[in-house]
Amino acid sequence: MNVAVRYDSKTGNTKKLAEAIAKELGTVALTVQEPLLEKADILFLGSAVYAAGVSAEVKAFIASLTPGQAGKVACFSTAALLPSTYKQVKKLLEARGVTVMDKEFHCRGQFHFAHKGKPDASDLAAAAAFAREVTGGKA
Repeated sequence: MNVAVRYDSKTGNTKKLAEAIAKELGTVALTVQEPLLEKADILFLGSAVYAAGVSAEVKAFIASLTPGQAGKVACFSTAALLPSTYKQVKKLLEARGVTVMDKEFHCRGQFHFAHKGKPDASDLAAAAAFAREVTGGKA
């Protein structure tokens, strides 16, 4: 199974999740500035909430995807206060003809003094477990 991990992270919170997922799957987490050059059976796409929305970088990455380039996308995200970016990302991906998994992974991320230390070791372990669940442990 070919898996890829892409993420956008301004504060490092989503990067931590991406690295935990990639480590679990035996691959490398790359930023969304790195295009997806090979077909991925599963693309793990990480984003965060910035000003109540999805970053321009994530939007540009999604716009670069073509149907079939990723068999399906598993979303993961962080946010200090607002809910995940799942609904926004799913809408953008589906508009490109890309299949999005129903299950996502989301946890709190530290922002200034809010949620200090998040994501923590238990969040990273949960992200790794999410990766195993999504791939059936076959990465």
